Amino acid sequence: MTETSRSAPLATPASDSDTPAAHAGTAAGGRLALLDVLRGAAILGTLMTNVWIFTGPGSEWAVLQSGGTGHAGFGSLPAAAESVFRLLADGKFLSMLTILFGVGLAIQYDSAARRGQPWPGRYRWRALFLFAEGTLHFVLVFAWDVLMGYAVTALLVAHLLTRSERARRRVMWWAAGLHLTLMGLLTAALAGAPDDGTDEATAGGVSQQVVDLYAEGGYLEQVSFRLENMIALRLEPVLSFGLLVFLFLLGVRLLRAGAFGSDDTGRRIRARMLTWGLGLGIPLTALTAVGGESFFLMSRYCAAPLVAIGYIGLIGALMDRVRRPGLLTVGLTNVGRTALSGYVLQNVLCVLASYGIGLGLATRLGDTAHPWWVMGLWAAVCLVLMAGSTLWLRRFSTGPLESVQKWALRR
Repeated sequence: MTETSRSAPLATPASDSDTPAAHAGTAAGGRLALLDVLRGAAILGTLMTNVWIFTGPGSEWAVLQSGGTGHAGFGSLPAAAESVFRLLADGKFLSMLTILFGVGLAIQYDSAARRGQPWPGRYRWRALFLFAEGTLHFVLVFAWDVLMGYAVTALLVAHLLTRSERARRRVMWWAAGLHLTLMGLLTAALAGAPDDGTDEATAGGVSQQVVDLYAEGGYLEQVSFRLENMIALRLEPVLSFGLLVFLFLLGVRLLRAGAFGSDDTGRRIRARMLTWGLGLGIPLTALTAVGGESFFLMSRYCAAPLVAIGYIGLIGALMDRVRRPGLLTVGLTNVGRTALSGYVLQNVLCVLASYGIGLGLATRLGDTAHPWWVMGLWAAVCLVLMAGSTLWLRRFSTGPLESVQKWALRR
């Protein structure tokens, strides 16, 4: 769901040029221009998945109780539109954000090495601070927070950066193998599980009590519900830990290979990422979609990372053809530069728009305008983030939460 600054890898690095592979394709201030665009796309892309969680009956708990984010099928135009929207996003942009988190971590390591600073050194405090931020985000805003899992993974990968390339490669592929094995076993268990006969009194498999909680309950009741069910709601980063480690280390390798530069090497690597990522990821995504909800884990945690690699290659190919940045490019760049603030803000906005504690649109528009209003909400929040980050950065050098991080970690 991450997604780099010196104080937190979800935000923007102080200088992307601190790594030897990062000098080609920099923008003003020594930044890799493509990385900012990719971060912005990843942040807004994760909302393409999360917006269905906010607007569905039972919200956060529905993902567990009804068996994944799913898709609506292709029996009608609205159902087909929703399914395509979901399939384009589910797990793909979250994997992209994770890869970029690894890129940011490598940038911070290389920066410390250039300055002769010990590693991990103070980075441990940065990761622990990010974990605290993620905990607050989980409790106060959104149960499917990614920051906590990223912080824990970052502590491990930060240590691995002090080891040899061979050792990192071995850990990377072991993590991938264990992850695929776990997902395969869990998928087999889901496919072989007997149908328990969902009660018709529930909404899409979600208990009416939980549906009412988000439609009519108070804010403190929702916070209490997340705390009471914290273990279940925090299962995703535990089950996907192997994938997180793999994608972090993949980000490190891509940065050091020069995949984000604007030279021939970068374009060549991105072309391979586009071909192999989409060439393998799209057919696998289609197969898992045909398999139904039992293959949700294979779709989100196995096929989606391949598509994410292809998305990076695709966005890179498009950016190579941009001669003069337009509004979309500028907007994505500014969201990428304020990624942590944007990630939290988009979830806050969706809570206020969808839940009963705010406008309650999930109940008021859920049946009459579904799925079009959900897509409209996503587009509206994206516009707010792009416009807001652009205006903010005209006066300040970093996003609001990024500034808080800097202040806290300097003390």
